Amino acid sequence: MMKAEWLQLFRTRKLIIPMIAILFIPVLYAGMFLWAFWDPYANMEDLPVAIVNLDEGATLDGEELALGKELSDTLIEDQTFKFMAVSKEEAEKGLQKQDYYVVIEIPENFSEHATTLLDENPEKLTIIYKPNEGFNFLSAQIGETAMDRIRAEVNEKVASTYAEQLFDSIVKMGDGFGEAANGAGEIHEGAAKLKDGADELKGYLETLASSTVTLADGTAELANGAREAAKGAKELTAGLEELANGSSALVTGAEKAASGASELQEGVATYTDGVQKLADSYGQIGQKESEFNGAVGTLYGKTKELNAAAGQLAAGANDLNAGIEQLSAQLNPLLAALPEEQQAALHAAFEQLQAGSTTLSTGLQGLSAGTSALSEGAGELATASDQLAGAHSQAYAGLNELNDASPTLRSGVTALASGNSELAAGLGKLSEGVVSAKTGSTTLASGLTALTEGTDTVNGGTKTLASKSRELADGSKSLVDGTAELDAGVLTLQEKLAEANAEASDVKPTEKTYEMAASPVDVEQNGINHVPNYGTGFAPYFLSLGLFVGALLLSIVFPLVEPAVKPTGPFAWFTSKVSVLAIVGLIQALIAVGIVKFALGMETINTPLFVVTAILTSYTFIAIVQMLVSIFSDTGRFIAILILILQLTTSAGTFPLELIPAPLQIFNVLLPMTYSVFAFKAAISTGDISFLWANNGILIGFTVVCLAITFGYFALVFKRRHSREEVAEA
Repeated sequence: MMKAEWLQLFRTRKLIIPMIAILFIPVLYAGMFLWAFWDPYANMEDLPVAIVNLDEGATLDGEELALGKELSDTLIEDQTFKFMAVSKEEAEKGLQKQDYYVVIEIPENFSEHATTLLDENPEKLTIIYKPNEGFNFLSAQIGETAMDRIRAEVNEKVASTYAEQLFDSIVKMGDGFGEAANGAGEIHEGAAKLKDGADELKGYLETLASSTVTLADGTAELANGAREAAKGAKELTAGLEELANGSSALVTGAEKAASGASELQEGVATYTDGVQKLADSYGQIGQKESEFNGAVGTLYGKTKELNAAAGQLAAGANDLNAGIEQLSAQLNPLLAALPEEQQAALHAAFEQLQAGSTTLSTGLQGLSAGTSALSEGAGELATASDQLAGAHSQAYAGLNELNDASPTLRSGVTALASGNSELAAGLGKLSEGVVSAKTGSTTLASGLTALTEGTDTVNGGTKTLASKSRELADGSKSLVDGTAELDAGVLTLQEKLAEANAEASDVKPTEKTYEMAASPVDVEQNGINHVPNYGTGFAPYFLSLGLFVGALLLSIVFPLVEPAVKPTGPFAWFTSKVSVLAIVGLIQALIAVGIVKFALGMETINTPLFVVTAILTSYTFIAIVQMLVSIFSDTGRFIAILILILQLTTSAGTFPLELIPAPLQIFNVLLPMTYSVFAFKAAISTGDISFLWANNGILIGFTVVCLAITFGYFALVFKRRHSREEVAEA
């Protein structure tokens, strides 16, 4: 079957020509892409960039600055890009028409801002960068990198200019140090004279300090005496104020008492008149009470008689009721002989008579009880009337005594009213005197307070004078010591200024000094696993892409399931297909490696392992595509395309894995291109053999699993299809 597959391949022109073309598919993908992007930065001098210099220049310390022109000339000479100096209008039009990828504009105040470093509000130098990102985004990114370099060059130029001025200032400062040293010598002579004067001043100040101490003691005693006098005056004023308040209240009370005494006098007269009238009324009441008591006694006797009569009536009513009942009982035999109508009338009359007798008996009994109660009440009234008469007799005797004492009460009240009037007049004069005393005391206290404040001020001043004079005397000692130190310090200053003059004179700056001050730091790159260009960096990614596309197109040209002859067994059938795919995959990988390695000149750390990795990658992708297309036919090809798309975005062949969306990072470990890219990187750039074989091992695992599944599918199909045909033929 393997021979039949190969014979069919070579004998069928429609099959062999596409197969030969498919051998070059990986190199068309990988080779063309890598060739196109092998080293794009090598041709940046062909990228058109416009420079617009609007700088008007400036003056710095008498020197003309034209940083804009210098920058423009430097860029055009450097030819990092295809720089062209144009006007602003031409640059704007060219950027819109896509004649330029980038416009660099140097504004009018570019040099002027360079002179403001030492100003209170320095202005930064600004370069306007205008990329046409819509025309080509990567050109704009490359332009930004170039702008960083331009900015560094401008910074270095400006810093170098200021460094030159700084060192010139240092030289001038050295001359100033020499002049300052001479001046310090003259100051040294003056400091010696100042020291002598300070000694004399110290003696005078010590005499002044001792005199002010005596003065301070006297003013302290004066202040204490004034303070005590002011304290006594304040206490006197407070006492007089309380006395004035009390006398005022006393006068008010005396006036109220006089007024009350007059009212009392009038009230007593009214009272005595009322007592006389009350005594007369009680005499008349006594007479009326005697008559009332006689009437009450008569009433009490009559109620007794009435109660006895009521009792007799009640007894008669009871007897009447009993007689009626006996009469009714005796007439009952006689009534029986009468007609019924008469019996009924007589019975009704007896019943009415009996009912009336009963009612009369009940009423008379109530009357008897009421007259009994009336008799008892009349007795109690007679007793109370006798008691009231006795009480009125005692009250009448008291009123007579009270009436007899009224003349004495009137004379006493009259005397009280007269005394209160005299007391009120005397207290008024006392209050006026107390007020006058209070006013004088207040004036005295105010004067003494002012005197106290003055003496306190004098005392404080003398104390301050004594303290400060002592401090002044002590300070004069410090002044003497300080002038001595000043003399020594000035001498030291003279010596140090002379040394500084000598050191500043030794400064001899050169252009290299200015460059060092402007750019003191260099960056030294010591990377590992150097990648010389874009082509080498992208080779693992594009080789994997090309080999997968080659495997996908191979499934379109070569029949992966249909046998060239009738299968004799599943293994022979499977082997015949795999043999063709293995040879084609091998040739694809070798062609791709040969073109990339020798035609494009890509450098590799380990060329043999690079070739082995390419072959394993080709076999892995072919095995995956064979499995999918064999089992699912065209649907399998669609699935293979989806796998290819996922691999392109998740294999980390271009950008690092961490920069792609997190949901896509999941597919990185699940798809084979991740491991082919890692293995190619190890063979081409890093040389990490263990890492290479770890990833190649995973590729081998993918290949073995896919081939096993494909063989299982061939065995299943052979059993269902061809084994039945053999049974039918038998």
